[in-house]
Amino acid sequence: MSKICQITGKRALTGNNVSHSNKKTKRKFNINLFRKKFYWVEEDCWISLNVTASGLRTINKIGLNAALKQAAEKGYLNA
Repeated sequence: MSKICQITGKRALTGNNVSHSNKKTKRKFNINLFRKKFYWVEEDCWISLNVTASGLRTINKIGLNAALKQAAEKGYLNA
């Protein structure tokens, strides 16, 4: 499972751990990702998506069908 949101397209970012002596080592900022099942009323089926917390809020705000259509237009879905 890749760590990419299928609704918003968010992925992990890279940065630095900075110590007290200002020494820098690479680190990863992972996203808040969930594997979630949704009931898609228009297609009358269950689908499973990797979504972030902000992706869940997007689905709650505009609906699953509109969110899937928007994600497909931007190329975030693998469908």
